[in-house]
Amino acid sequence: MDALITKLQEYENRYNEINDLMVSDDIINKPKEMAKLAKEQASIKQIVDAYQDLKNINNNLEQAHEMLKEHDEELKEMAKMELEELEPKKAQLLEHIQYLLIPKDPNDDHNVIMEIRGGAGGDEGNIFAGDLYRMYCKYAESKGWKVQVLEASESEAGGFSQIIFAIKGTDVYKELKFESGAHRVQRVPKTETQGRIHTSTATVLCQPEAEDEDIEIPMSDLTIETHRASGAGGQHINKTDSAVRIVHVPTGITVNCQEGRSQIENRETALRLIRSRVYEEMQRIKEEQEGKERRAKLGTGDRSEKIRTYNYPQNRVTDHRIGLTITQLDRIMEGKLDDIIAGLLAQEQKERLQEA
Repeated sequence: MDALITKLQEYENRYNEINDLMVSDDIINKPKEMAKLAKEQASIKQIVDAYQDLKNINNNLEQAHEMLKEHDEELKEMAKMELEELEPKKAQLLEHIQYLLIPKDPNDDHNVIMEIRGGAGGDEGNIFAGDLYRMYCKYAESKGWKVQVLEASESEAGGFSQIIFAIKGTDVYKELKFESGAHRVQRVPKTETQGRIHTSTATVLCQPEAEDEDIEIPMSDLTIETHRASGAGGQHINKTDSAVRIVHVPTGITVNCQEGRSQIENRETALRLIRSRVYEEMQRIKEEQEGKERRAKLGTGDRSEKIRTYNYPQNRVTDHRIGLTITQLDRIMEGKLDDIIAGLLAQEQKERLQEA
Protein backbone atom coordinates (compact mmCIF):
# COMPACT_ATOMS: atom_id res chain seq x y z
CA MET A 1 0.00 0.00 0.00
CA ASP A 2 2.87 2.38 0.79
CA ALA A 3 4.32 1.88 -2.71
CA LEU A 4 0.90 2.60 -4.24
CA ILE A 5 0.48 5.80 -2.23
CA THR A 6 3.99 6.91 -3.24
CA LYS A 7 3.13 6.31 -6.90
CA LEU A 8 -0.14 8.22 -6.62
CA GLN A 9 1.63 11.11 -4.87
CA GLU A 10 4.08 11.29 -7.78
CA TYR A 11 1.17 11.66 -10.21
CA GLU A 12 -0.40 14.38 -8.07
CA ASN A 13 2.93 16.24 -7.85
CA ARG A 14 3.35 16.07 -11.63
CA TYR A 15 -0.25 17.26 -12.17
CA ASN A 16 0.39 20.30 -9.97
CA GLU A 17 3.74 20.91 -11.64
CA ILE A 18 2.01 21.00 -15.04
CA ASN A 19 -0.50 23.50 -13.66
CA ASP A 20 2.37 25.81 -12.71
CA LEU A 21 4.17 25.32 -16.04
CA MET A 22 1.07 26.14 -18.09
CA VAL A 23 0.79 29.60 -16.55
CA SER A 24 4.50 30.34 -16.80
CA ASP A 25 5.75 32.90 -19.34
CA ASP A 26 8.04 30.34 -20.99
CA ILE A 27 5.19 28.00 -21.94
CA ILE A 28 2.40 30.48 -22.70
CA ASN A 29 4.29 31.63 -25.81
CA LYS A 30 4.96 28.07 -27.02
CA PRO A 31 1.73 26.55 -28.40
CA LYS A 32 3.30 23.13 -29.09
CA GLU A 33 4.68 22.82 -25.57
CA MET A 34 1.36 23.99 -24.15
CA ALA A 35 -0.54 21.37 -26.17
CA LYS A 36 1.87 18.65 -25.08
CA LEU A 37 1.49 19.55 -21.40
CA ALA A 38 -2.30 19.79 -21.68
CA LYS A 39 -2.36 16.33 -23.24
CA GLU A 40 -0.17 14.89 -20.46
CA GLN A 41 -2.30 16.50 -17.77
CA ALA A 42 -5.51 15.14 -19.28
CA SER A 43 -3.98 11.65 -19.39
CA ILE A 44 -3.32 11.60 -15.61
CA LYS A 45 -6.35 13.57 -14.39
CA GLN A 46 -8.40 10.42 -13.66
CA ILE A 47 -5.59 9.03 -11.52
CA VAL A 48 -5.24 12.27 -9.56
CA ASP A 49 -9.02 12.50 -9.04
CA ALA A 50 -9.11 8.90 -7.80
CA TYR A 51 -6.23 9.64 -5.42
CA GLN A 52 -8.20 12.57 -3.97
CA ASP A 53 -11.18 10.25 -3.43
CA LEU A 54 -8.89 7.71 -1.74
CA LYS A 55 -7.48 10.35 0.60
CA ASN A 56 -11.02 11.45 1.55
CA ILE A 57 -12.07 7.87 2.24
CA ASN A 58 -8.94 7.24 4.34
CA ASN A 59 -9.63 10.39 6.38
CA ASN A 60 -13.23 9.32 6.98
CA LEU A 61 -12.09 5.81 7.93
CA GLU A 62 -9.61 7.27 10.42
CA GLN A 63 -12.36 9.38 11.99
CA ALA A 64 -14.67 6.37 12.17
CA HIS A 65 -12.00 4.31 13.96
CA GLU A 66 -11.50 7.15 16.43
CA MET A 67 -15.25 7.22 17.09
CA LEU A 68 -15.14 3.52 17.97
CA LYS A 69 -12.95 4.41 20.93
CA GLU A 70 -15.68 6.67 22.39
CA HIS A 71 -17.80 5.52 25.35
CA ASP A 72 -21.01 6.78 23.73
CA GLU A 73 -22.79 3.71 22.29
CA GLU A 74 -24.66 5.79 19.74
CA LEU A 75 -21.40 7.21 18.37
CA LYS A 76 -19.95 3.69 18.22
CA GLU A 77 -22.96 2.48 16.27
CA MET A 78 -22.60 5.37 13.83
CA ALA A 79 -18.91 4.55 13.43
CA LYS A 80 -19.69 0.89 12.66
CA MET A 81 -22.22 1.93 10.01
CA GLU A 82 -19.67 4.32 8.53
CA LEU A 83 -17.04 1.58 8.38
CA GLU A 84 -19.46 -0.88 6.75
CA GLU A 85 -20.11 1.68 4.01
CA LEU A 86 -16.57 2.98 3.53
CA GLU A 87 -14.52 -0.24 3.49
CA PRO A 88 -16.22 -1.74 0.39
CA LYS A 89 -15.95 1.68 -1.28
CA LYS A 90 -12.23 1.74 -0.57
CA ALA A 91 -11.74 -1.77 -1.95
CA GLN A 92 -13.67 -0.86 -5.09
CA LEU A 93 -11.69 2.38 -5.51
CA LEU A 94 -8.35 0.59 -5.09
CA GLU A 95 -9.35 -1.85 -7.82
CA HIS A 96 -10.26 1.08 -10.07
CA ILE A 97 -6.93 2.77 -9.32
CA GLN A 98 -5.04 -0.39 -10.26
CA TYR A 99 -6.84 -0.35 -13.59
CA LEU A 100 -5.98 3.34 -14.10
CA LEU A 101 -2.31 2.65 -13.38
CA ILE A 102 -2.03 0.01 -16.11
CA PRO A 103 0.43 1.43 -18.68
CA LYS A 104 -1.56 2.75 -21.62
CA ASP A 105 -0.67 3.11 -25.25
CA PRO A 106 0.24 6.81 -25.63
CA ASN A 107 -1.32 6.81 -29.09
CA ASP A 108 -4.78 5.66 -27.95
CA ASP A 109 -6.31 9.13 -28.27
CA HIS A 110 -4.92 9.71 -31.77
CA ASN A 111 -6.84 9.79 -35.02
CA VAL A 112 -5.83 7.10 -37.50
CA ILE A 113 -4.77 6.67 -41.08
CA MET A 114 -5.90 3.34 -42.50
CA GLU A 115 -4.77 1.69 -45.70
CA ILE A 116 -6.58 -1.28 -47.24
CA ARG A 117 -5.20 -3.23 -50.18
CA GLY A 118 -6.67 -6.06 -52.18
CA GLY A 119 -4.49 -9.12 -51.60
CA ALA A 120 -4.65 -12.72 -52.79
CA GLY A 121 -7.56 -13.54 -55.08
CA GLY A 122 -7.27 -10.85 -57.74
CA ASP A 123 -10.56 -9.08 -58.38
CA GLU A 124 -12.22 -10.80 -55.42
CA GLY A 125 -9.49 -9.51 -53.09
CA ASN A 126 -10.12 -5.96 -54.36
CA ILE A 127 -13.87 -6.34 -53.95
CA PHE A 128 -13.34 -7.53 -50.38
CA ALA A 129 -11.07 -4.51 -49.74
CA GLY A 130 -14.06 -2.37 -50.70
CA ASP A 131 -16.30 -4.36 -48.33
CA LEU A 132 -13.87 -3.78 -45.47
CA TYR A 133 -13.71 -0.06 -46.24
CA ARG A 134 -17.50 0.12 -46.11
CA MET A 135 -17.49 -1.85 -42.81
CA TYR A 136 -15.10 0.62 -41.19
CA CYS A 137 -17.10 3.57 -42.52
CA LYS A 138 -20.26 2.14 -40.97
CA TYR A 139 -18.49 1.60 -37.65
CA ALA A 140 -17.07 5.14 -37.73
CA GLU A 141 -20.56 6.50 -38.44
CA SER A 142 -21.95 4.64 -35.41
CA LYS A 143 -19.25 6.23 -33.21
CA GLY A 144 -19.73 9.74 -34.58
CA TRP A 145 -16.30 9.72 -36.22
CA LYS A 146 -15.48 11.41 -39.53
CA VAL A 147 -13.92 9.59 -42.50
CA GLN A 148 -11.82 11.34 -45.16
CA VAL A 149 -10.48 9.50 -48.21
CA LEU A 150 -6.87 10.51 -48.92
CA GLU A 151 -5.98 8.18 -51.82
CA ALA A 152 -8.02 5.60 -53.71
CA SER A 153 -7.35 3.29 -56.66
CA GLU A 154 -10.64 1.77 -57.70
CA SER A 155 -10.74 -1.71 -59.22
CA GLU A 156 -12.59 -2.27 -62.50
CA ALA A 157 -14.37 -5.28 -60.98
CA GLY A 158 -15.40 -3.25 -57.93
CA GLY A 159 -13.79 -2.33 -54.64
CA PHE A 160 -10.25 -1.02 -54.46
CA SER A 161 -6.77 -2.24 -55.22
CA GLN A 162 -5.77 0.33 -52.58
CA ILE A 163 -7.56 2.93 -50.49
CA ILE A 164 -6.05 5.22 -47.84
CA PHE A 165 -8.36 7.14 -45.52
CA ALA A 166 -8.24 9.05 -42.24
CA ILE A 167 -10.69 8.61 -39.38
CA LYS A 168 -11.08 11.43 -36.86
CA GLY A 169 -12.80 11.23 -33.50
CA THR A 170 -12.36 10.26 -29.86
CA ASP A 171 -10.02 7.35 -29.04
CA VAL A 172 -10.04 6.16 -32.66
CA TYR A 173 -6.62 4.49 -32.53
CA LYS A 174 -7.49 2.79 -29.24
CA GLU A 175 -10.35 0.95 -30.90
CA LEU A 176 -8.89 0.29 -34.35
CA LYS A 177 -5.19 -0.35 -33.67
CA PHE A 178 -5.59 -4.13 -33.77
CA GLU A 179 -7.16 -4.13 -37.24
CA SER A 180 -3.76 -4.25 -38.96
CA GLY A 181 -3.05 -7.54 -40.69
CA ALA A 182 -4.43 -9.89 -43.32
CA HIS A 183 -8.22 -10.30 -43.40
CA ARG A 184 -9.31 -13.54 -45.10
CA VAL A 185 -12.66 -13.98 -46.82
CA GLN A 186 -14.28 -17.30 -47.79
CA ARG A 187 -17.24 -17.01 -50.17
CA VAL A 188 -18.48 -17.70 -53.70
CA PRO A 189 -17.31 -14.82 -55.93
CA LYS A 190 -19.79 -13.20 -58.29
CA THR A 191 -17.64 -14.34 -61.20
CA GLU A 192 -17.67 -18.01 -60.08
CA THR A 193 -19.91 -20.09 -62.36
CA GLN A 194 -19.49 -23.45 -60.60
CA GLY A 195 -20.58 -22.19 -57.18
CA ARG A 196 -17.22 -22.98 -55.60
CA ILE A 197 -16.05 -21.21 -52.45
CA HIS A 198 -12.88 -19.18 -52.93
CA THR A 199 -10.48 -17.85 -50.30
CA SER A 200 -9.19 -14.33 -50.87
CA THR A 201 -7.51 -11.70 -48.72
CA ALA A 202 -7.24 -7.99 -48.19
CA THR A 203 -4.63 -6.36 -45.97
CA VAL A 204 -5.23 -3.55 -43.51
CA LEU A 205 -2.69 -1.16 -42.04
CA CYS A 206 -3.84 1.11 -39.21
CA GLN A 207 -1.44 3.82 -38.04
CA PRO A 208 -1.86 6.63 -35.50
CA GLU A 209 -1.99 9.96 -37.28
CA ALA A 210 0.96 11.96 -36.01
CA GLU A 211 0.11 15.30 -34.47
CA ASP A 212 2.31 18.39 -34.62
CA GLU A 213 3.59 17.85 -31.09
CA ASP A 214 4.42 14.18 -31.73
CA ILE A 215 7.19 14.61 -34.26
CA GLU A 216 8.95 17.39 -36.12
CA ILE A 217 10.48 16.42 -39.46
CA PRO A 218 13.00 18.89 -40.89
CA MET A 219 12.19 19.72 -44.51
CA SER A 220 15.85 19.01 -45.25
CA ASP A 221 15.12 15.33 -44.53
CA LEU A 222 12.53 15.22 -47.34
CA THR A 223 12.87 14.88 -51.08
CA ILE A 224 9.74 16.22 -52.79
CA GLU A 225 9.06 15.53 -56.47
CA THR A 226 6.11 16.25 -58.74
CA HIS A 227 5.01 14.16 -61.69
CA ARG A 228 1.98 13.52 -63.85
CA ALA A 229 -0.75 11.42 -62.29
CA SER A 230 -1.42 8.24 -64.20
CA GLY A 231 -4.31 5.81 -64.30
CA ALA A 232 -4.66 2.14 -65.12
CA GLY A 233 -2.17 0.89 -67.66
CA GLY A 234 0.05 3.91 -67.15
CA GLN A 235 -2.20 6.23 -69.17
CA HIS A 236 -1.93 9.87 -68.16
CA ILE A 237 -5.11 11.11 -66.58
CA ASN A 238 -4.07 14.75 -66.69
CA LYS A 239 -1.53 16.91 -68.41
CA THR A 240 -0.06 18.70 -65.40
CA ASP A 241 2.45 17.63 -62.77
CA SER A 242 -0.16 17.43 -60.01
CA ALA A 243 1.01 14.15 -58.40
CA VAL A 244 3.48 14.42 -55.50
CA ARG A 245 6.05 11.91 -54.30
CA ILE A 246 7.84 12.47 -51.00
CA VAL A 247 10.79 10.45 -49.69
CA HIS A 248 11.97 10.64 -46.09
CA VAL A 249 15.69 10.27 -46.76
CA PRO A 250 16.85 8.95 -43.33
CA THR A 251 14.37 6.04 -43.36
CA GLY A 252 13.65 5.63 -47.08
CA ILE A 253 9.90 5.83 -46.42
CA THR A 254 8.10 6.94 -49.58
CA VAL A 255 4.57 8.14 -50.27
CA ASN A 256 2.96 9.05 -53.56
CA CYS A 257 -0.28 11.02 -53.81
CA GLN A 258 -2.14 11.77 -57.03
CA GLU A 259 -5.85 11.60 -56.25
CA GLY A 260 -6.19 15.23 -55.17
CA ARG A 261 -7.49 17.89 -57.52
CA SER A 262 -4.31 19.93 -57.34
CA GLN A 263 -0.61 19.68 -56.59
CA ILE A 264 -1.18 21.64 -53.38
CA GLU A 265 -3.82 19.17 -52.18
CA ASN A 266 -1.62 16.18 -53.04
CA ARG A 267 1.36 17.76 -51.30
CA GLU A 268 -0.62 18.32 -48.09
CA THR A 269 -1.88 14.72 -48.15
CA ALA A 270 1.61 13.37 -48.83
CA LEU A 271 3.12 15.38 -45.95
CA ARG A 272 0.36 14.11 -43.66
CA LEU A 273 1.07 10.50 -44.64
CA ILE A 274 4.85 10.76 -44.44
CA ARG A 275 4.66 12.32 -40.98
CA SER A 276 2.49 9.49 -39.63
CA ARG A 277 4.59 6.75 -41.23
CA VAL A 278 7.87 8.20 -39.99
CA TYR A 279 6.33 8.66 -36.53
CA GLU A 280 5.32 5.01 -36.33
CA GLU A 281 8.71 3.88 -37.62
CA MET A 282 10.42 5.94 -34.92
CA GLN A 283 8.16 4.33 -32.33
CA ARG A 284 8.91 0.86 -33.67
CA ILE A 285 12.65 1.48 -33.39
CA LYS A 286 12.24 2.86 -29.87
CA GLU A 287 10.21 -0.15 -28.75
CA GLU A 288 12.77 -2.54 -30.21
CA GLN A 289 15.56 -0.74 -28.40
CA GLU A 290 13.62 -0.97 -25.15
CA GLY A 291 13.03 -4.68 -25.72
CA LYS A 292 9.27 -4.36 -25.74
CA GLU A 293 6.92 -6.54 -27.73
CA ARG A 294 5.24 -4.39 -30.33
CA ARG A 295 1.60 -3.72 -29.49
CA ALA A 296 1.69 -6.19 -26.58
CA LYS A 297 1.06 -9.82 -27.57
CA LEU A 298 -2.06 -9.35 -29.64
CA GLY A 299 -0.15 -9.00 -32.88
CA THR A 300 2.66 -7.27 -34.66
CA GLY A 301 0.47 -5.24 -36.97
CA ASP A 302 2.27 -6.70 -39.98
CA ARG A 303 0.26 -7.08 -43.18
CA SER A 304 1.27 -10.73 -43.49
CA GLU A 305 -0.26 -11.76 -40.18
CA LYS A 306 -3.66 -13.42 -40.71
CA ILE A 307 -5.85 -11.98 -38.00
CA ARG A 308 -9.45 -12.67 -39.01
CA THR A 309 -11.55 -14.89 -41.27
CA TYR A 310 -14.91 -13.88 -42.73
CA ASN A 311 -16.84 -17.00 -43.77
CA TYR A 312 -19.92 -16.02 -45.78
CA PRO A 313 -21.54 -19.47 -46.31
CA GLN A 314 -21.66 -20.01 -42.55
CA ASN A 315 -22.31 -16.33 -41.69
CA ARG A 316 -19.31 -16.54 -39.36
CA VAL A 317 -16.38 -14.32 -38.46
CA THR A 318 -13.43 -15.53 -36.38
CA ASP A 319 -10.68 -13.44 -34.82
CA HIS A 320 -7.78 -15.87 -34.56
CA ARG A 321 -5.79 -13.90 -31.96
CA ILE A 322 -8.37 -14.16 -29.20
CA GLY A 323 -10.26 -17.21 -30.46
CA LEU A 324 -13.50 -15.25 -30.79
CA THR A 325 -16.13 -16.56 -33.22
CA ILE A 326 -19.37 -14.72 -33.96
CA THR A 327 -22.07 -16.21 -36.19
CA GLN A 328 -23.40 -12.82 -37.26
CA LEU A 329 -21.14 -11.93 -40.16
CA ASP A 330 -23.93 -9.97 -41.85
CA ARG A 331 -24.08 -7.62 -38.84
CA ILE A 332 -20.28 -7.34 -38.66
CA MET A 333 -20.09 -6.22 -42.30
CA GLU A 334 -22.65 -3.52 -41.47
CA GLY A 335 -20.15 -2.04 -39.02
CA LYS A 336 -21.35 -3.77 -35.83
CA LEU A 337 -17.78 -4.37 -34.65
CA ASP A 338 -18.33 -3.63 -30.97
CA ASP A 339 -18.10 -7.22 -29.71
CA ILE A 340 -14.86 -7.92 -31.59
CA ILE A 341 -13.22 -4.67 -30.52
CA ALA A 342 -14.36 -5.13 -26.91
CA GLY A 343 -12.79 -8.61 -26.92
CA LEU A 344 -9.49 -7.29 -28.27
CA LEU A 345 -9.38 -4.43 -25.77
CA ALA A 346 -10.19 -6.79 -22.88
CA GLN A 347 -7.31 -9.05 -23.92
CA GLU A 348 -4.98 -6.06 -24.20
CA GLN A 349 -6.00 -4.89 -20.73
CA LYS A 350 -5.43 -8.38 -19.32
CA GLU A 351 -1.95 -8.57 -20.83
CA ARG A 352 -0.99 -5.08 -19.72
CA LEU A 353 -2.18 -5.87 -16.18
CA GLN A 354 -0.01 -9.00 -16.13
CA GLU A 355 2.97 -6.98 -17.35
CA ALA A 356 2.33 -4.29 -14.73
